[in-house]
Amino acid sequence: MTSLRDRPNTALLVVDVQNAVVANTHRRDEVIANINTLIDSARARQVPVIWVQHSDDHLPENSDGWRYVPELQRQGCEPVVHKRYGDSFEDTTLEAELAQRGVGRLVVTGAQTDACIRATIHGAFTRGYDTILVSDAHTTEDFSRYGLPPADKVIAHTNMYWGWQAAPGRDASVVETAGVNFEASEHDISS
Repeated sequence: MTSLRDRPNTALLVVDVQNAVVANTHRRDEVIANINTLIDSARARQVPVIWVQHSDDHLPENSDGWRYVPELQRQGCEPVVHKRYGDSFEDTTLEAELAQRGVGRLVVTGAQTDACIRATIHGAFTRGYDTILVSDAHTTEDFSRYGLPPADKVIAHTNMYWGWQAAPGRDASVVETAGVNFEASEHDISS
């Protein structure tokens, strides 16, 4: 039901699953395994997989921390979008990559929940994309020592509120890895 015209396709977005970004995240290995499952499923159905890679002063390009985790392997035909801001659309080539592929529906995974994932799902939704957050395929660090909620609560809260998003002509939803259906119609996102 995307509000973007002539954009019937779906893409899988893998956001910032980089060594330094996920090194200390909640359920790191489970989340990466779920992302791998989604990547395999997307590839089997010829659904585009778009990789997003963050850099900034604390995460310099070409450093070991900047590299994607070794458990996830990008294929050469899959684009990498380089970003410097939380929202994966902001000052990047993401919109052009999606437009070229006729994508109006995004399945979002990655890190970190309370930063780049939140910024990206909101950025996608406000730009007209149907935006599916995979509830068990995003993660964050525990910043409770700074007075913030623990990581599992941040993830649970994000999953809860994203399912309540609404706007004309587009859908926001939350689904577990096992329920993602890349071939779904506009109102049927789970199998």
